[in-house]
Amino acid sequence: MSYVRVAALSELEEDTPKRVEIDGTPISLVRTEGEVFAINDICSHANVSLSEGEVEDCAIECWLHGSSFDLRTGKPSGLPATRPVPVYPVKIEGDDVLVSITQES
Repeated sequence: MSYVRVAALSELEEDTPKRVEIDGTPISLVRTEGEVFAINDICSHANVSLSEGEVEDCAIECWLHGSSFDLRTGKPSGLPATRPVPVYPVKIEGDDVLVSITQES
């Protein structure tokens, strides 16, 4: 798995999503409940940015129609979304937040 530095841990505010990109893939970084999560930034229902939504109970809510996605699994917890969004592995090295969007072979 290949990891890329996407942000400094000190840049991430608790429960405030931050949008980053890796090779054109939009990602929402979320620091919550003592962990950092990386989830695809595009809602599977409406093609809008999840990083503009609210974070609560380890989920991010789409600001447009209110679907929430579990930050650990990407699964939606309510309509209108029915398809999950990808989640990505995160590593913290010192103050660096690293994310991998590559699949293991």
